[in-house]
Amino acid sequence: MEIEKIAPAEIEARSFEIITELLGDRQLSEQTAPIVKRVIHTTADLEFADTLYFSEDAAKRLTDALAQGADIVTDTQMALAGINKKALASFGGQVHCFINDEDVAQQAKARGITRASVSMEKAASLPGPLIFAIGNAPTALLRLEELIREGAVQPSLVIGAPVGFVNVIASKEKIMACGIPCIVARGRKGGSNVAAAIVNAGLYQLTRK
Repeated sequence: MEIEKIAPAEIEARSFEIITELLGDRQLSEQTAPIVKRVIHTTADLEFADTLYFSEDAAKRLTDALAQGADIVTDTQMALAGINKKALASFGGQVHCFINDEDVAQQAKARGITRASVSMEKAASLPGPLIFAIGNAPTALLRLEELIREGAVQPSLVIGAPVGFVNVIASKEKIMACGIPCIVARGRKGGSNVAAAIVNAGLYQLTRK
């Protein structure tokens, strides 16, 4: 196979050209296309073009919330690391991840539940607006859905992208049905990189205006 000769600064643009070519005649809306393509760029998995679910106006709600200085809550340090914090800070937002906090670990052990679940409870006390970007733990998504139904938190948007086999699909279905704007990676696929990519896609849209 012939090696493409391409300048370092042009690699990302060329990658998106290839993604567009590979997507062929798939119809993506103007609002969702940048998010779908950013996730595919991050994962090299074209299946996300078919499995990413957007509730009504979810892509616009993502950029609106970011522009208004929304904070991001994640369930992993990996997602936190992957989000463009400099771009987020330029709009007044920051990223929170409580999974490794000592009080979270102690509560989880005492109650016999996951740290991810307790971290969502801690995050619920943050002032809004909030975007929850869940890329690893279905228990985080399940507890978040309960907190939403209890009225303990009202996120501007939920990104649901846990990956794995136990309660992964069910947790995503519950979030899609709870009435909160959401972007969800349906099925078993997802990951912290996917959750971060969705946030970054919204930030890139804002910074390129």
